[in-house]
Amino acid sequence: MEPEERFHMLLQAMGVPERYDRAFLYRAFSLASEGAQNVSTLGPRVANMAVNPVQLTLYIVNEHAFYLTTHPDVKEEELIQKDEYLSFLASVSLDKYCTNEHLAFKNGSLTSRFSPFMSTIDLYLNFILGTLSRYKKNDPQQTLVVDIMSKGFNIAKCVATLLEGGFETEAFSSWRTLHENECILQVLVKSGLPAMKAYLRHMRYAAAFRGAIESKEKTDEIFVEIKANMHEKGLKSKDMKRFIEYGWLYAVMPDKAPEEVKLNFRDGVQAAAGLSQYSKVYEMSSEIAHSSPLLIYSRKNYVFYVALLNLYESFFRLEKVFTTIYMSTISEQERSHYATMRNLYYWEVLAAYKEIQKAFGALQNSAKSE
Repeated sequence: MEPEERFHMLLQAMGVPERYDRAFLYRAFSLASEGAQNVSTLGPRVANMAVNPVQLTLYIVNEHAFYLTTHPDVKEEELIQKDEYLSFLASVSLDKYCTNEHLAFKNGSLTSRFSPFMSTIDLYLNFILGTLSRYKKNDPQQTLVVDIMSKGFNIAKCVATLLEGGFETEAFSSWRTLHENECILQVLVKSGLPAMKAYLRHMRYAAAFRGAIESKEKTDEIFVEIKANMHEKGLKSKDMKRFIEYGWLYAVMPDKAPEEVKLNFRDGVQAAAGLSQYSKVYEMSSEIAHSSPLLIYSRKNYVFYVALLNLYESFFRLEKVFTTIYMSTISEQERSHYATMRNLYYWEVLAAYKEIQKAFGALQNSAKSE
């Protein structure tokens, strides 16, 4: 098979739209590939590395598509006849390929995606996210729990990716959002339909508060409802934002007097979720999220282990909810398949978690002895 024919098959496999001239893209790829043989000026790291044809092709195709999008008056059939454009496309694509793929900034990661600490939880997260992708979503009246749970697993994947990239403080800051998500999920699952209905009602209040409802009449109606409910609970105008964000907690604790329900995260949602033991680590994560000196001067290895441990612990709680819901909605054969997978990899996740605990304990003991 000729090289150009193989290239055309690659474009097809990549789903490149037929509207882009295949012959021109191959010319650009060939020119960039030739240029890649002469990149010693960028240093030995690039000069000694083989070119990845798929990655280089992706840069070329996307650069070409972007140029046509940003130059709507230019016709492709005329553009591809210009040698200067061919040279420009090949040069820019090669520069981005070499710089982004081989000379990319490395943040001194303490782990990698190949470490069992990361690869095991990544595998599990990818499996769950793939499974959840088949569920109906984004219909809050019907899919609220699945939507919150899906977002939680997505944030968990984000935290793992940040840790793999060496962005420990950013990962720990993102865990804060993950923890808020899991707390809300725990409260709604435990409290049932009344809490879910209240949560959805307060979502509508929040939309009105942010001006996200198109009808002014409907917005006015919602604010009348908000004020009436606040008056019933003995709240003042200054409490409106807290009521909109956390007022659904009244439905979680119907037996408590209104003044006993705390409209905040720590004493409200987190406490109702039974996760108050995380208040200190949540506070530390909040300091990082708000760009305190802790963000700038925190110890890299300490934050790494704190973020990783809490990622695992949040994952265990989310996975428990997922397993309960998933196992109740699938066939016996699928349950058997999932149980087999879970028996294998859940043990690995637990084993990795225990090793992380040991490593963090050793780090803390070492710090105390200094």
